[in-house]
Amino acid sequence: MNQRSQRGVTLLEMMIVTALIAVVIGVTFPAINSGIDSLRLRAATDGIVSHLTAALNRTERRQLAMEVGIFRQENLMRFISADGSYRKQFDMPEGVTITGILPAVPGLDPNAPRLFLLHPGGVIPRVVVEVTNRRGAKRLVSVDPITGTAQTQVVPK
Repeated sequence: MNQRSQRGVTLLEMMIVTALIAVVIGVTFPAINSGIDSLRLRAATDGIVSHLTAALNRTERRQLAMEVGIFRQENLMRFISADGSYRKQFDMPEGVTITGILPAVPGLDPNAPRLFLLHPGGVIPRVVVEVTNRRGAKRLVSVDPITGTAQTQVVPK
């Protein structure tokens, strides 16, 4: 009774398990990647709303004009107060790009930086920023000139 019991995994069993894992990863990766792109788009729109709201609030509370710069080529937004004490920059997350700035100005290059001024007690300019992720999903971030609140809108495909 000197029989040794063999324990372990055969090469065939290991190859089958590896193939099953590869299939599961292949099926779930696009769904996970799509979810991450959607989260990045939502983070970008939430960030734009938050920065615009902060700029609007600071303009009213400090009674100082604020410049809002939207730089499509650089894929970012800048906020600078008139006295220079407030400087913020918001870079779009990876995979999210600024694809439009509305209202369009006839004769102006659509890729040119756009600057908007916020004046204390003044009319809020109609600003709409269109952002798109890698999968083509779009959202609009706008400031309502009447209420002064920033809001997002999903653009249906």
